[in-house]
Amino acid sequence: MDLPIYEPWSRRKFLGNLTAAGAVGLIGLRPGTASAEAPPETTSINIVYDPSVPILCYGPQYVATELLRAEGFTEISYSPFLDASINDAKVLGAGKADISASWVGDLITVAEAGGPVVGLSGMHIGCTEVVAHQGINSFRDLKGKKIALFTAEDSAEKMWFSIMFAYIGLDPDQDIEWVIHPYEEWGELLAAGEVDAIMVWPPDAQSFREQNVGHVILNTTTDRPWRDYYCCVISGNRDYVTNNPIATKRALRAMLKATDMCTLQPELAAKMVIDNGFPTDYERALQVFREIPYAQWREYDPEDTLRFYALRLHQLGLIQRSPNSLIDEISDWSFLTELKRELKV
Repeated sequence: MDLPIYEPWSRRKFLGNLTAAGAVGLIGLRPGTASAEAPPETTSINIVYDPSVPILCYGPQYVATELLRAEGFTEISYSPFLDASINDAKVLGAGKADISASWVGDLITVAEAGGPVVGLSGMHIGCTEVVAHQGINSFRDLKGKKIALFTAEDSAEKMWFSIMFAYIGLDPDQDIEWVIHPYEEWGELLAAGEVDAIMVWPPDAQSFREQNVGHVILNTTTDRPWRDYYCCVISGNRDYVTNNPIATKRALRAMLKATDMCTLQPELAAKMVIDNGFPTDYERALQVFREIPYAQWREYDPEDTLRFYALRLHQLGLIQRSPNSLIDEISDWSFLTELKRELKV
């Protein structure tokens, strides 16, 4: 069936057309755009997925399954982390996956270490919350306190905490006591006052709030400067991107349209996540998709995000190279620029 060239919809228009055409037909391929392209160089794509600590803010890459099929991918697979010290960017850098959402700090540090990873687009701002026990009233109150980590001290949460502390003038090595505990014990430890704060992601952030375990003292969705930058970006393995530019553009288009679905029709997105086997329940997925600001991929500049975090990682000594030279090497916004123009942003 011939469909019109994509134009951004209001939520009302999206819902009004949903029953008649179906979600994939509405936000999938358009004869005026994708069908005019050459087919993808490869019909297989591998995406990162961590079954041990599932992060639901990455939902668009699981919602995107049918959209990826519509883009010509017939073999869609997911690679798990090898152990708890691995992150999404490391899996991409090792060549074990082709594309994935990843935390921006991981993308930068893996690239500086020589991993062949490249940033392609932002995915969303905000999602992470710092939860403290009732005796802690502000983020500055964490000086001298115990903060739980679940892996070694080079973990993403240690890096992100360090950036936050340095931003307000605290020394993360001298002013904070870091303690390692299994992730599943954090709630109990926090409630007992054996640790003073933790960092959590969706869907655990929502669960902790509902269970009244501690209270939120920092929310990157609402608190500056964190709300002004992406936390999670869409990245690719450089070899895959270089060798398969058409496939890369098609995959990125599917993921960005999936973020639109999370914004415009979170009910449908939540159902698709469940149908695709993500280990959560419908109501929790729906809550997360309603809370996360996915629509900003159309407005925010991902290069601003890379620069903001690279400068802070450089100040902390966690990267050695000049932030500007590193950003030039680890980013390719050409696909995003084309898709913004194509999708009439």
